[in-house]
Amino acid sequence: MGNSEMLEQLRAVNASAAFNRWAGFEVTEAEPGRVCLRLEWREDLGQYSGHLHAALVAGLVDTACGFAAFTQVGVVAASNCAVNFVSPGIGTAFVATARSVKAGRKQVFVTAEVHAERECESVLVAFGTTLLVPLALRHREPQATSGNEDELSRGVRTLQLGVSECHVR
Repeated sequence: MGNSEMLEQLRAVNASAAFNRWAGFEVTEAEPGRVCLRLEWREDLGQYSGHLHAALVAGLVDTACGFAAFTQVGVVAASNCAVNFVSPGIGTAFVATARSVKAGRKQVFVTAEVHAERECESVLVAFGTTLLVPLALRHREPQATSGNEDELSRGVRTLQLGVSECHVR
């Protein structure tokens, strides 16, 4: 699968997540083991001091890491996510870049950085690591498909049915 096809598939996954739509996460780049997300600043995303809320910074780290892992092993679930905040979330937009460190059969280690775009400069806001577990898809009943449904589409459809439909390998 080419990078442009991977990007379009991740955009479809992103659009299927209500939180991501509400927040305004946009998938801007994707290649095997690497994904970039962008979030435009909106006042309603701020905390009491007017900075981007830490929950949204953590959401960017978690989502970018999950998508980067997905490009290598398919559907995943986070088992641990740690975020370190190094400067206030002040900017016109925020960019999260995640890179897979090691993708194995049972776990995937991914790191991410979130930068704020400020007056022609990029400032590190946070960095984090996420440990993800590849999921094996299991359906309660067979689903009719068009015959050309790819793994991503099956995974998205299954995730929409709920995590109870999946089990850890």
